[in-house]
Amino acid sequence: MAGNAPLIPVSEALERLLKDVHPLGRENVPLSAANGRILALDLASKRTQPPFAASAMDGYAVRHADVIEVPATLTLIGEAPAGHGFTGTVQKGETVRIFTGAPVPKGADTVVIQENTGREGSQVTVLEAPKPGANIRAPGLDFAEGDLLLSARTRLDYRSLSLAAAMNHAVLPVQRKPLVAVLATGDELVTPGGEPGPDQIIASNHAGIAAMVEDCGGAVLDLGISPDDVGIMASHVRRAVEAKADVLVTLGGASVGDHDLVQDVLGGEGMELAFWKIAMRPGKPLMAGHLGGTKVLGLPGNPVSSIVCALLFLKPLLAKMLNQPGQNERLLEAMVTADLRENDRRQDYIRALLSEDADGRLTVSPFPTQDSSMLSLLARAGALIVRPPHAPAAKSGDRVPIVRL
Repeated sequence: MAGNAPLIPVSEALERLLKDVHPLGRENVPLSAANGRILALDLASKRTQPPFAASAMDGYAVRHADVIEVPATLTLIGEAPAGHGFTGTVQKGETVRIFTGAPVPKGADTVVIQENTGREGSQVTVLEAPKPGANIRAPGLDFAEGDLLLSARTRLDYRSLSLAAAMNHAVLPVQRKPLVAVLATGDELVTPGGEPGPDQIIASNHAGIAAMVEDCGGAVLDLGISPDDVGIMASHVRRAVEAKADVLVTLGGASVGDHDLVQDVLGGEGMELAFWKIAMRPGKPLMAGHLGGTKVLGLPGNPVSSIVCALLFLKPLLAKMLNQPGQNERLLEAMVTADLRENDRRQDYIRALLSEDADGRLTVSPFPTQDSSMLSLLARAGALIVRPPHAPAAKSGDRVPIVRL
């Protein structure tokens, strides 16, 4: 299936992949389940905060006119703890014991902190004159009812969720999570924790890809590992379609070897191929298409190739489904600490250590070995050096484009 397809540039492949992708719509979720979700609509406050003049400190509510000259002795007439305001009115020469967050009683216009007072029974002496209105939070100091405080496309976190709660929203409108079915393929693979045979290895790609999906805001349907069997593999694919997965990610088996069955199986299930084989390294045998309403992304089997391709293609695909366009990996620049040879027609992504020099400038040090099976280097890498097709040789000290990890 498309065995002689020409190599296409990374930018063109990404453009084709995202061309017909649209946000998936929205759903309402409880505040407690909204962490990490993408807000689908602008959110206005349902109340004013604080809703009344509130004490900012523990102390005594007074009339400022009574404490211009100190020491001033006042008569204690009541108490106002948070949640239980004093219902009377503070008159000349009177005070109310007040606590942080409590409404300031009628008649009072200033709060004296308790450290600046002395007390004997019902007599309170103010020892230090406060400024007018001291230690009082005005109504609406934080926000007012109807204020637009959270914008659509905001990724909700502990700060925005605290704000939404203060705005009195118990349910939030969020973008629907893309459901991503992940299928590893190959007779050589064994689940982590299993006992590999003499010719087998431990499957690792699916763990990294699943974590990336969740980090991006998606939900994972783990289809497990399919052996190199057409019938079994096809049943896994049908399971993804029946689950109405928004994306099916296959790992390995998309090349042209005698045991690379993924393209044939997907074609047999009705997949329309969008493109195959990218002018990039690592990750040349990347495949994309669609199976009905399910986007298909066939990632290479080599672990590093798989993760780099997911970073460059799966991540922006999910971002667009979540109404987060413009989330492609942004290129920065850094000073390379080693010579780089001129490049061929494929765009290279070179794993490198990332650091700062004495002047605070980013520097990248490429690993001398770049084999696409070496996950240990990827785990240590802080960046990928991007070498465009036919890039000229670079000398140590030159500035090069990077993707920061």
